[in-house]
Amino acid sequence: MAVVREFTLPDLGEGLTGAEIVRWLVQVGDVVAVDQPVVEVETAKAMVDVPCPYGGVVTARYGEEGAEVPVGAPLITVAVPEGSDDGSGPAVTEGAIDGASGNVLVGYGTAGPAARRRRVRPSPGPLRETPTAPGGPLPETAAAPAVPVRGTETAASAVPMRGTETAAPAVPVRETVTAPAGPLPVISPLVRRLAREHDVDLRQLRGSGPEGLILRADVERAVAGTAPASAPAASAPVVPAPAASAPAPEGERVPLRGVRGAVADKLARSRREIPDATCWVDADATELLAARTAMNAAGGPKVSVLALLARICTAALARFPELNATVDMDAREIVRLPDVHLGFAAQTDRGLVVPVVRDAHTRTIEGLSEEIARLTEAARAGTLAPAQLTGSTFTLNNYGVFGVDGSTPIINHPEAAMLGVGRIAPKPWVHQGELAVRQVVQLSFTFDHRVCDGGTAGGFLRFVADCVEQPMVLLRRL
Repeated sequence: MAVVREFTLPDLGEGLTGAEIVRWLVQVGDVVAVDQPVVEVETAKAMVDVPCPYGGVVTARYGEEGAEVPVGAPLITVAVPEGSDDGSGPAVTEGAIDGASGNVLVGYGTAGPAARRRRVRPSPGPLRETPTAPGGPLPETAAAPAVPVRGTETAASAVPMRGTETAAPAVPVRETVTAPAGPLPVISPLVRRLAREHDVDLRQLRGSGPEGLILRADVERAVAGTAPASAPAASAPVVPAPAASAPAPEGERVPLRGVRGAVADKLARSRREIPDATCWVDADATELLAARTAMNAAGGPKVSVLALLARICTAALARFPELNATVDMDAREIVRLPDVHLGFAAQTDRGLVVPVVRDAHTRTIEGLSEEIARLTEAARAGTLAPAQLTGSTFTLNNYGVFGVDGSTPIINHPEAAMLGVGRIAPKPWVHQGELAVRQVVQLSFTFDHRVCDGGTAGGFLRFVADCVEQPMVLLRRL
């Protein structure tokens, strides 16, 4: 005899709510071992192989390649031998404890099964103990993990945002609903994320779905304030009136998902929350290119122009530390970060990604060049882990590789600034009082106007331009 176990898409961490199936690694009827990868998925961050915590025979697969799967949705079912420890197969990987497989995937560990719970008859109270749907009991989901504030790994100084002595406008008070302890009647990670983004307490809502299930519409009504936080205890199901059918617009529809969807969400949030401003300047990069040629001629690892610009950025941030920061509007504070984790924009076949060079301020020019080359290669291969794409405190965007001179970059939320670099091209330039052909580059600097004013931003950009024109200026900062 065998016991059929269902394996669902686990929480992949980093606030991710779903993934796209890229490639199945097993077929129905295959025998799998504990912690054997069964499917390759693509999240908004990276490509991930998902291991199964059960060992046995695959009896079913859910979802075709290219399908979007939310966290908690079933992936496969496995028939495991009856009598094996907790149904996890005949073997347990080394280091596992109490029947757990021990494998960890971005915060997901294949631990042993939870203790069985006695079924409780639903009470007529404001929240059900165990929500059910017409198709059967809904799977219990854990609360969404807290997302750490970027840059809080080390101590950081918090600068209060002055001028808040005026009284805050009155806010309508919602009626408090006492909710019993136990699992929330929410199964959609999207609903949890929407509530978290708008500071909506799900325990104070009474869902309009089957058996009190909280739906996205319930959260949106609570955010808009168009309906009370709690609905009547018992009400007949509301059947929405059929909407007037409108002709679908012509044209191709491309789903916003994966990396493209993550970029869209992040850029929209940046434009929505950050009051940004941009300044720019042209600089003579002839001496910078000559310095790079001399470095590479001396032997050793090759130095890229991007690495030189990265080193200039870390020197500039040491001089203007207020730009290596983020803004906490809930606490009305500017948080100045002590370490520089430098992100750089990289275009790949999967879309625009921003790999992060950790502790860039501690690296030499050669060290920066090697790390940038390693991360760029991994980004193009799609093998970067989510941790290598998050946590940046400042971003360098070299859009000159596309053959353009200038741009007004959108800040990589929640950072406070971004330096953009155009193409380096021969142009007429006044050099030492005479007209000459020089290698000229346009530098643009976009900054969060909440953290500084134009004087600081202009000083930062001018220092960068001076280092580009006279690389010897860097010696004073080494």
